[in-house]
Amino acid sequence: MVALVAFLLIGIVVLVQRNVTEVLKSVSEASMRSITTVAVNDAIYYTLSDHIRYEDLVSVERDGEGNVLAITSNSLQINRIARDTAYMSQQNLQSMSEGGIEIPLGALTGVEAWAGFGPKIQIKIIPISNVACRFVSKFETAGINQTKHSIYLEIVADISIVMPSGTSNFASLTEVLICESVLLGKVPDTYLQADIFGDGYTLAP
Repeated sequence: MVALVAFLLIGIVVLVQRNVTEVLKSVSEASMRSITTVAVNDAIYYTLSDHIRYEDLVSVERDGEGNVLAITSNSLQINRIARDTAYMSQQNLQSMSEGGIEIPLGALTGVEAWAGFGPKIQIKIIPISNVACRFVSKFETAGINQTKHSIYLEIVADISIVMPSGTSNFASLTEVLICESVLLGKVPDTYLQADIFGDGYTLAP
């Protein structure tokens, strides 16, 4: 009889532990995804508040007939924007996650019907983030002798969440259109730089 009771108690503890772990990971990841989106968007708004123009990022070289000969990037401006965006994103993530997350007590039972019930408990989490920024250049045909050149800023945030119940990892990708321009005249198939923006800028904690 004692062995049966002990077996049942162990089974209950294991079941509760499993439910708590899954709930904590799920809620923590969802909360950090939301925080990451806000943190990155705020950083982009801050770094691009100067209204970056197409001419600020690239230079177009033409011949006497107006045909495009080469497209080169402004490395100084590009690195500044990437660095500032990565830094601001990192700072925002750290400050916005300091308070931890709140989970209703009913959610820890693992029963969906009770997920929103009960007092909320504060769970401390330790987010470890790595933010990488890079510019992406895209060319599209816009008509006869016209090519649309679009420049995007791509921010990838790799997040690791350390919790009492374990660790959860995920990545968040945000792509924002910075500027674009329609190039008139004959555009060559090859450019001075195949990837005019390089590999991007990474900021580790």
